[in-house]
Order: sequence, then structure tokens, then C-alpha cells
Amino acid sequence: MRVLVVGGSGLLGRSVCRRGLGAGWSVVGTFHSGEIAVPGVAARRLDVTDRSAVRALVAEVRPDAVVGTPYRYGDWAVTADGAAHVALAAAEVGARLVHVSSDALHAGRPVPYTDDEPPTPVHAYGAAKAAAETAVRAIDPGAALVRTSLILGEGSKQIQLCRDALAGRATLFSDELRCPIDVTDLAGAVLELVASTYAGLLNVAGPDAVSRAELGLLVAERYGLDATGLKTTTSAATGLVRPLDVRLDSARATALLRTRLRGVRELLAPRDLALSVGTDRAENGKS
Repeated sequence: MRVLVVGGSGLLGRSVCRRGLGAGWSVVGTFHSGEIAVPGVAARRLDVTDRSAVRALVAEVRPDAVVGTPYRYGDWAVTADGAAHVALAAAEVGARLVHVSSDALHAGRPVPYTDDEPPTPVHAYGAAKAAAETAVRAIDPGAALVRTSLILGEGSKQIQLCRDALAGRATLFSDELRCPIDVTDLAGAVLELVASTYAGLLNVAGPDAVSRAELGLLVAERYGLDATGLKTTTSAATGLVRPLDVRLDSARATALLRTRLRGVRELLAPRDLALSVGTDRAENGKS
């Protein structure tokens, strides 16, 4: 299988590239300003806001599947228009499309969001992600659209933000709840969807809901950092309009996929405990 990963230089994009190569697929990854740095991946520079360039590259590569991961916070042209350009180009060559969306398109509420609920954005980024979904679904009704949450892993911006808050260089919100997911789990889910015929929306997030402030404490415990200096605040105190309690119900994905979606408390368990759990699983023949 030949797969084109649009946004291959991002955290998720690189993980999808690596997993695709591991599955024996031919992988082409695009980048704009960063680099992919995954041996074996054919790297191509691409500006997703240039529709002609997107169509030309996809027509040249002729992929069996396209994974769309590009976004830029605060940039409608990349997040919304770029997604539409990718979907159009994929449809023109008959490629399977997996589009990666976000929980940021929900407003927040005390009850978890199921897969098929319509967007209720309260800020510009959420509106851009909602527009991207609308375009993708109109262009390719057979596409899989993955709604996910905060992505963790080596090089994660979310982990670095927590480290900065622990060092007093940033502030974490105590009233924003999310369901973080490990980047390798998310990449595994994306690859399964590439090889499937699943169409429509699918929540793919971790089972644990935590605030960003709680995430900071988990990061401190995981890496043995001093949590006494952790800086926190609330959205109300800042006056910012942001989604608050946004929990994704990933029951459908859990039943559909082989990839296990681990919770943040397992992912960021103290190192000694994590090693102990891993040893126990190995001895019991579980993965």
C-alpha cells in the first residue's frame, strides 16, 4: 500500500509515517517548515493552502490512501481550507482518506460527547476544525474522520507546556478537562482506519478525563519534578472564551479497533510503577 501523510513533520504525522513503514507500506510524507526525519519516508514539501500544488502532488504520488494531519492554530487557511484541498485531491485519484479532527470543535459540557454529535465551536480554532470536517464530509462521504484530544508522547507540545508551567514559565487551566491520548496509540488507530472501510466520525481519545492542571501534576510525578511551583488559573479568571469540559466517549473506537487506547494515568505513571506494570504484563503474556 502506498500512503501519503499530509503533515508528516508533525508529532502525529511522524508517528503515522513510522508505523506505516513498520507495516511494510510505501510512505510519502509532506512538510512545510519542519522536517520529517524518518528514514525510509519520501519527504515532499507542500503548502496545503495552495490547492493546485496539493492536487499536483497527489496526482503525482497516486497514493492508495491519504492521512490528513495538517493544522496551524489560528490559521483558517491551513486548518480549514487545507483540509478541503487534501480531501478534493484524494477524491480525484480515488484514494482512501483518513482526516484527523479535534475535540476543540465542541463547546464543553458535563456530559461526554459521542461520535456523531455536531460541532458547537466557541472559538476560531474550533470553528476552523468544524469547517474542515464539513468540507471533508461533503467531498468524500466515505472518509473516516478522527476526533481526538490532547496528544502526548516524545516531543509533545502538551508535555512541554506542563514542564514550562512547573518551572513557572507558563500557566495551566484547572477548569479545562480533556481525554489525552498517546501519539503511538493514535497512530495505530489511524493505520487501522486506513486499512478499513469505516466512514464517518469516530472519537479516538484516552479513557481518562483530566484538567490541564492535573496533567501538569501527572507530568511532575512521572518525571520526578517539583510540583510546588506549578502555575494554574481558570478560563473565567483570564476572561478567555475556551471550551471547558470536553470529554470524548471513545466506546465505539474501543469496540472497533485492535489498538488499545491507554489512559493518561497509565501513560504518565511514575517510572518504577510503569516498569512494574510492563513486567507483569510480559509475564502474563499480555501486551
